[in-house]
This record gives sequence, structure tokens and C-alpha cells, in this order.
Amino acid sequence: MYDLNELYTLLKKLCDAVGPSGYEDDVRGILVDEFKKSADRVWIDTLGNVVAYKKGGGSKLMLAAHMDEIGFFVSHIDDNGFLRIVPIGGVIERTVLYQRVVIKTRKGGLVRGVVGLKPPHILKKEETEKIPEFKDLFVDVGLSSKKEVEDTGISIGDIAVFDREMVRLGEYRVTGKAIDDRVGVAALVKVFESLEKPGVDVYAVATVQEEVGLKGARTSAFAISPDLAIALDVTIASDVPDTPVHQWFTKLGQGPAIKVVDGRAASGLITPRKLIDKLIEIAEKYKIPYQIEVAAGGTTDASIINLNKEGVPAGTISIPARYIHSPVEIIDLRDLANAALLTKYFVENISPEWVNKLKGEVLK
Repeated sequence: MYDLNELYTLLKKLCDAVGPSGYEDDVRGILVDEFKKSADRVWIDTLGNVVAYKKGGGSKLMLAAHMDEIGFFVSHIDDNGFLRIVPIGGVIERTVLYQRVVIKTRKGGLVRGVVGLKPPHILKKEETEKIPEFKDLFVDVGLSSKKEVEDTGISIGDIAVFDREMVRLGEYRVTGKAIDDRVGVAALVKVFESLEKPGVDVYAVATVQEEVGLKGARTSAFAISPDLAIALDVTIASDVPDTPVHQWFTKLGQGPAIKVVDGRAASGLITPRKLIDKLIEIAEKYKIPYQIEVAAGGTTDASIINLNKEGVPAGTISIPARYIHSPVEIIDLRDLANAALLTKYFVENISPEWVNKLKGEVLK
């Protein structure tokens, strides 16, 4: 139903934008324009979440996907023009070394650089056997003094992200930065474009600051007070060498995954059985390929929405991805299309009466 080339064009636009946690402005602008085409109302809340609303049959369904990406803050500029950086979100040092980055200045300028380390020829033996820490890394922007760097507009506190353009790998697969979770946001946009008769009132929320504590989902859920919630996010694909199949089960191209539980259940999500069954029922009714996910780690916006106020039944539709939190994440466009389809048909096939049955019962 969804054209894969159109999906790729939208996803590329979203992923190539600069938007680490707390600084999602460029992505937010794209999404406001996209949601205005199909939503009944669109607004930006206090924390910066984009909320799109479409009237349905009552009850409130919140669909959430986070628009922020991992990144860096500039923390120091030395006299020779080298920058020091600290991570925003779950950045792993070994994915950073010798990568290109782009720094966005306070005035909106973009300056490119590379992450360097002292030459291997002068490393001590014990240094060669360990992964460098952030304190060992620096960013080289090709200049020779602190003044030259400051003349470009760079200052302490500026943000940076991986400098990596999205490209296609074969017919169906794409690679780039920030696929976690611009792919979920792209699915939300397409769901809203194609919704015909929503069974319930729908709030699509592109959340901020997920990578630093699920913050946008927490505040937007409090404001909306949904009766039910679905998060769309990536999950680790197990179809690469040396990944334990008993810990991860999803594969690229085999459809979106319906999450049963994530590995940090004490602070994460356990999806209600009735919600899992409904998602499976919808997938099978419309012949949408799907996978079942019992995750060994990580969590999504659904886990914090689940704990809003008196509690919200919540689940996650996951899109398998390789190399998450790196500049070369990979997904299959067919999984994106099928995740959007599953979400669309779920919205169109539930009713306020069904939602109410998830919310407990009066015994007397």
C-alpha cells in the first residue's frame, strides 16, 4: 500500500536533519509541515513534542515515536583548535572514533570535523588493548587555533551529530544515522496520511528527548491522558554474525515485531496480553508479516506512557534495525511499510468499547 520510494524520500529527509536530544528543531519543522497535510489539528507543546490529532470514535489512542537522535555537546576548545565532546544519549565510544561529525553552531551554521585520537605508533601497549574513552578523543575541524575555531561560530555548548547521509543498499535496505527513531516518526506520518475511518480519537506524538530519559513521552502523555498507547521504535535485529539468537529474534525484511516485553521489565514494558492478541489478529487478518519480540534489553516511550497517572495499557510495534546507535544503522523499507500498515489497520479496527475493556473492570 505504501510506495517504498516515497517512504525512502521521507525517511532520508528526516534522518539527514540534525536533531539530537533537546535540539530537535530542524526535525520538528519537517514534521509540522508533514502533519499539517493530514491532521485535524497540529501543535507543539511546552517541551517541544509535535502532536497531531485526528478525530475518531472517542477514547484516546496515543501513537508515539521519538524524533531525537544521539549526539554530542562541545565541551572544550583548546589553543590549537581541537574540540572536546561529551555524549548526548547512549553513544558508545567505539562507534565514534575516526567518524565525521557536523557541528551546529548557536547561529545555525554547520561546521564539519572528524573525531581523532593520538597516532597508534605512540600508544602504549596497554592503550592499544582498550577502547578509547571520550576523554581521549578530540574533534579536528581543520583549523589551527582557538580563535580560528571561534571565528566559524563554534562555541562551548554547541551540538554535534554524526555526519552521514542516508543511502540505499540494494532495492529494499537503507543505511544512515538517526534511523533510531526517525523510522518510527516516518511511519506515524504515513499512518496519518492514510487513515480513513479511525475507530478512536488518535494523537500522533513525535516525542523529544527519548534518548536521555523518555522525557517527551512522559510530559505529552500527562497532557493527553490517553486511554491506550502504541510506540513505534526500532529493535535490534538478530540476523548478523555472533548475535545470540536466544536473546534477539527479529530479522530484517520479516515484518514489524510485536513486543511482548523488553529486557528491563522492572523499568520497561510488559505489554497487556489482550493488546498483543489484537495486534496479532489485525496482522493476520490483513496478511501483514510480523514477528514476536521478547527483548533482552532496551525500552521505548511505551514504558513511561504505561505508567502515566492511573496507568495506560501500552505496547510497541518494533522495526528491526542493525547497528543501532551508530552512524550506519540499517533497516528494510518493507518493515517500515508493514509497521505503518499494522498501525493503520489497528487504529481503524478498534473501538472505544474495546479500549475500555483494557482499562480494568468494575466488580460490583
